[in-house]
Amino acid sequence: MLKILSLLIKPSSGKLLIDGAAAGDLNRKIKGKIGVISHNTFLYDNLSAYENLQFYGKLYQVAHLKSRIQEVLSQVGLNYVLHDPVRTFSRGMQQRLSIARAILHEPAILFLDEPYTGLDQNAIEILNSVLTRLTDSNRTIFMVTHNYEQGLELSNRVLILVKGRIAYATKTEGITSEGFKKLYRQHVGGGQ
Repeated sequence: MLKILSLLIKPSSGKLLIDGAAAGDLNRKIKGKIGVISHNTFLYDNLSAYENLQFYGKLYQVAHLKSRIQEVLSQVGLNYVLHDPVRTFSRGMQQRLSIARAILHEPAILFLDEPYTGLDQNAIEILNSVLTRLTDSNRTIFMVTHNYEQGLELSNRVLILVKGRIAYATKTEGITSEGFKKLYRQHVGGGQ
C-alpha cells in the first residue's frame, strides 16, 4: 500500500486521487511533496550527514539549503556529527538522519514505514517530537507500525489492512492500546 501511495508502483485496479486529481497525472509534481521514512535509510555511507542532506536538498530544490540542513540536523539531534561519514553512525543515528532527509524539503505528505526500527529511547522521543511538530503544521502523515502505543498516541485515524484491503478504519479518539489489540485480533485473527 505504501508503495502505491508514494507513487513507486501503480495500483492493479482502482484510482489513487491526491487533492482530487488522479495521481498518475501528477506524478512528478506530487513526488516532490512526499517524504518517506522506512527500513532503508536511503543514505550514502561514504558521504557525511551534511553531504547527504545537501544532495537531497539539491534534488528537491530546497531554498536556503545550508540553514535548512542545520535546522533539521538540530531537530534530530545530529548537528554534532555534521561532517562525519554516515558509515560511522549507529543504526539509530542513521535512522535519525533518515528522518532529517525525509523532512528536509518540508513535504506535504509523509509516509513512515515502521519508523521506530533501530531507534533507542532518546531517538524515539526525537521522532515523536518531530512528528508532533509536523502534525501541528497541517500535513498528512501516514504511518505503518506494529507499535500500537506509539501509533495510537500520534494518530487521529487508524486502519487495519488484511490481504491488501482495508478491513477496519476509525478515529483513534477513545481507543486504548488494549482495545486496538482486540480489534486487530478480530480482523486479522490471532496476532499479538
